Amino acid sequence: MNIKSLLLGSAAALIAVSGARAADAVVVAEPEPAEYVKICDVYGAGYFYIPGTETCLRIGGYVRYDMGVGDTGSFDGAKAADHQDGDIHNTYWKNARLSLQTYTGQETELGTLKTYTETRFQFGDDNAFDEDINEAHNRDVSLNFAWIQLGGLRVGKTESAFDTFVGYAGNVINDTLVPYGNFDTNVVQYYFDAGNGFSAVVSLEEGTGDDTIDSYVPHVVGGVKYTQGWGAITGVISYDSNYEEVAGKVRLDVNATNELTLWIMGGYGTDDNLNDDAGNFVDANGRGFYKQWGGNWAVWGGGTYKFNEKTSFNAQVSADDWKNVGVAANVAYDVVPGLTVTAEVDYLHAGRFGDADLVNPSWTPADKKNSVGGLLRFQRSF
Repeated sequence: MNIKSLLLGSAAALIAVSGARAADAVVVAEPEPAEYVKICDVYGAGYFYIPGTETCLRIGGYVRYDMGVGDTGSFDGAKAADHQDGDIHNTYWKNARLSLQTYTGQETELGTLKTYTETRFQFGDDNAFDEDINEAHNRDVSLNFAWIQLGGLRVGKTESAFDTFVGYAGNVINDTLVPYGNFDTNVVQYYFDAGNGFSAVVSLEEGTGDDTIDSYVPHVVGGVKYTQGWGAITGVISYDSNYEEVAGKVRLDVNATNELTLWIMGGYGTDDNLNDDAGNFVDANGRGFYKQWGGNWAVWGGGTYKFNEKTSFNAQVSADDWKNVGVAANVAYDVVPGLTVTAEVDYLHAGRFGDADLVNPSWTPADKKNSVGGLLRFQRSF
């Protein structure tokens, strides 16, 4: 009995010790505090702090669908060859686009550090420059913006200050019926804001395509602007280093009423070394990077009238030294916040562009002096 009691007691002791050690081995970790995304309202709506940093990020963009009829997107509209008999027919011009945009901002001892990018993905039709081809397909992905800015210094890929600083040419879709400048370029820019309505920019630019600089000498753009409650007046001047030509634009914006805003812009450019003669004026080498309009001078004007919070009317009229005249007008309607439908009608009278002795037939029909077309756009911005 004593031996049996001793064995039972020893076993119980071992079980107790083992149970105690097993209990000590189980350690439940304390839950780590969750790190939630914080709103950053310093740079406007939509920004949030990237976790673990002082950088504010905003992700945005838009999805767009365009449908055109008539002479839209080119002087002769969209055409396609009939699959059965090969005859050439007029057809729709369509394009779908996804634009992805990113914005960042961070305060530093040298000022605000900002970046902006925009990448576009598209599926759509070819324009009718080649009337035998009008096929829907995935189009090239394009990097439209990718710049860094610290304080007033901006470097990277953007659009020329010759267009961005002066304010493009109105709120119509086809605002380049009479072209007012080139766009894509790498830049080194400096912006100065005096804080009393005066601002200025100096931009060293590379150009694009055939207008890319051909030496270490950059294209140069300079601009000044004065902004007040009544509107603004802006002037820009450019130097094309490839052709050693100068072009400039002056723009006046007027806030006529709470509902009506008006603007007018005039451009003038030298062309001593440019080739705007027969058969060559359509060549980018003959137009230069900045003076894209025909002849020495051009003028653009228009405005926006807001009927109410949802509906606005936009118009633009343009003309140049070669008697090219463009008219564009649309009505934009905000169906719901973030979704806008725009219906536009465009008219182009081709002056020298429509002269059979001056037009390169491979570019546009020589006998078409008047073109009319329409566009319907759906755009969801976010």
